[in-house]
Amino acid sequence: MEQWILPIAMCLVPMRVVAATEAWAPAQISSDRFESHPAFDPLTGDLYFVRSAPDFSGWRIYFSRCESGSWTTPVDAPFVGDGVEADPWFTRDGHTLYFISTRTTDGVRGRSLDLWKVTRDASLQWQRPERLPEPLNSPGREWFPRVGADGWLYFGSDRPGGVGRTDIWRARESGGKWLVENAGPAINSAADEYEAEISPGGETMIVMAGDGLYESRLEASGWAKRVRLPADINMDRSEVGALFSPSGHSLLFARDEGVPRSGEFILWKRGAAEDWPKACRK
Repeated sequence: MEQWILPIAMCLVPMRVVAATEAWAPAQISSDRFESHPAFDPLTGDLYFVRSAPDFSGWRIYFSRCESGSWTTPVDAPFVGDGVEADPWFTRDGHTLYFISTRTTDGVRGRSLDLWKVTRDASLQWQRPERLPEPLNSPGREWFPRVGADGWLYFGSDRPGGVGRTDIWRARESGGKWLVENAGPAINSAADEYEAEISPGGETMIVMAGDGLYESRLEASGWAKRVRLPADINMDRSEVGALFSPSGHSLLFARDEGVPRSGEFILWKRGAAEDWPKACRK
C-alpha cells in the first residue's frame, strides 16, 4: 500500500468552501443513463467510471480514451467480472486500481459487495483481480475503497459495530495483519455514510452521506466534526462518487439530475482555477 508523509502544517490549513459548480458532460461520456464515480488513469489519461440504469441499479465499470480530440465510445473495463461493479480508484503510481464487486470467486457468485484490487505490469497489462482479505471484507457490504495520504485505507460498510446504519471505516496493515476501525462519530452519524474521498494532501475529507456531501478537516487530534457543504453543491439529488483533482483545488462528483432521471457529472471549483479534468484535444 502506498503511504506518504503529511506535513503537520498542512493539517492546520483552514478549509476554503467556495461554491462554484458546473456540469461536466463531454460527448460519449454523458448519456441518458447514470454516470458516476470517475477515475482518471494517472499513466494514460483514460477515464474509468461507473454507468448504471437511470435508477442507479446494475453498476458496471467502463472506460474511455481521448483520441483525435474526443472521448471514445465507453466499453467495459478490461478487468470487469460477472457481477455488479463500481467505485474505481487509482493509486498515485497508476499501477493499482481498487474497486468493489459481487463477481464470482472460486466458482461461487458473490452474495454481497466486496473490496477488490487489480494491478498491472510494466507493459500496463491488467492482471487477475484480487479480492481483499477479511477483516477488510465482511459478511456485509463494502463500498468506495480509497487510500489516504495517512496510509489508511478508507471505505464504507454496513458491518456490525458501527455508529449508524452504514459508516465510514478505515484499515491499515501491520505485521501481516489488518487493523480495521470505525472512523468515529466526527465522521459518522446514526444514519448513513457511504463514501469518503480524501484530498491528495490528506488535509480534508469529503463524506458522502444519505443526506448529501459533508467536509471534515484533519487536525492534530484527528478528523474534525464534519460540516455540510453549501446548498448549491448539495441539492438533495443523491450526490455521490466524488473525486479530487491531483491538486485538491477541484472536485468531480455525480448528481441525479431529476426527471427524466439521469446521473451527471458535476465539477466543483473549490478555489484556484485549473485545467481539470483536462480537455480532450487533438
